[in-house]
Order: sequence, then C-alpha cells, then structure tokens
Amino acid sequence: MRAGIRRGQPFACSRGYNIARITGVTYQTSVNKQASMSRAFVKELDGDQPGEDLPERPQSPHPQYVTPHGLCLLNAELQQLRARRTELLALGEDMAAATQLRQVERDLRYIEHCVQNAIVVDAARQPHADVRFGASVALLDEDANTHRFAIVGEHEACASKGQISWVSPLARSLIGRRVGDVVVWERPAGNIELEITEVSYPDSPSPASPYERS
Repeated sequence: MRAGIRRGQPFACSRGYNIARITGVTYQTSVNKQASMSRAFVKELDGDQPGEDLPERPQSPHPQYVTPHGLCLLNAELQQLRARRTELLALGEDMAAATQLRQVERDLRYIEHCVQNAIVVDAARQPHADVRFGASVALLDEDANTHRFAIVGEHEACASKGQISWVSPLARSLIGRRVGDVVVWERPAGNIELEITEVSYPDSPSPASPYERS
C-alpha cells in the first residue's frame, strides 16, 4: 500500500530590532543640548517610523479547493478584516494602530487572494462510490476503534473537528479508495492501518456560488 506523501508548508517569520542606547560625544558646556539631540534621534528611529513591512503570508502551491461552507468562512473572515481595517484607519497616526493596520492589511491581501482563487467543489455532486473531496469517511483501526474524517480545503482543516486537508498524507491515501480498502495512516506516534467502513456525502446540492467553477 502506498501512503500519501508528506509535504511541508513554509512558515514566515518577522524579525525586528531595538535600539537600546545611543551615545554621543559630549562636552561640559553642551551636555543638555547633546542629550536633547540624542533623545530626539532615538524618538525618530523608534517612534516616528512605522517600521519594516511584514512579510507576506505564504500562499499554498496547491489548487484552492473549498467546500461551499469553506467559501462562506473565507468570505466571513474577509468582511471582518475589512471592517477592522476601517476601524484602524479612523485612528489616524496612532502608532499602535499603525502596527495593527499593517498586520490586518497583510492578512486582508492573503484572504482576498484565497477568495479570488477559490475553486468550490460541491460534495453532493461527487461520485459517491469513491472517497473524493468533501467526503466523510469512517475508518476502523487495528484495535477496532472507529475514526471519522471529512476531507476539506486547506483553510477549513480542523483536527479537533475531524476535518482534514485534502493535501494531508491521510487524505491523499484515502482519495480514490472505496469501502473495504485498507490505507496507512502516517502519524508521528507510528503508522497504523485503517479499513474504510463508510463513505458519505451531503444529500442535496448546495446553492451555487459566484466563485464556483466547473
């Protein structure tokens, strides 16, 4: 049995810097003036400048498949970010607001890209004999424990809810399989074999979306 290929996701991080101390040449006759100039210089660097731009959030290299519900979640997050951006812009030149604004605008660009490139897959219209995107799959492990997972888009994945990304190793090993097939679940704690006992899909088609593609 060939298991899915584990693919890594790049993570971005931002690195800042702090100027802890600035020392200048001082003279007995101009200590106050020199100190004043030093404080002004520190203020200009640490306070008046908005700082370096945040790195963009990395986009997935995979097609942006989503369920209709997943698209609703993306649109809801998009509206929240737009509303937050409007609130922060109203605060004017407040430095704390400016920092938050950069983060919100970075996240806004990311979500806008996700929505614009979303490919909606209506699970109700999938072939029901096989495991496909949007399927809910029941599995039996070697100790007779039952596991259930729904195969969803990358942005919908939530392990605590049993929702796994379609590009995850487990989902890749499930897609194309049928009831009775055995797959390998690759886990940090050790691989286990799972037998597919049930494959189900939503009963009725979901409303069409303006982003839906054939």
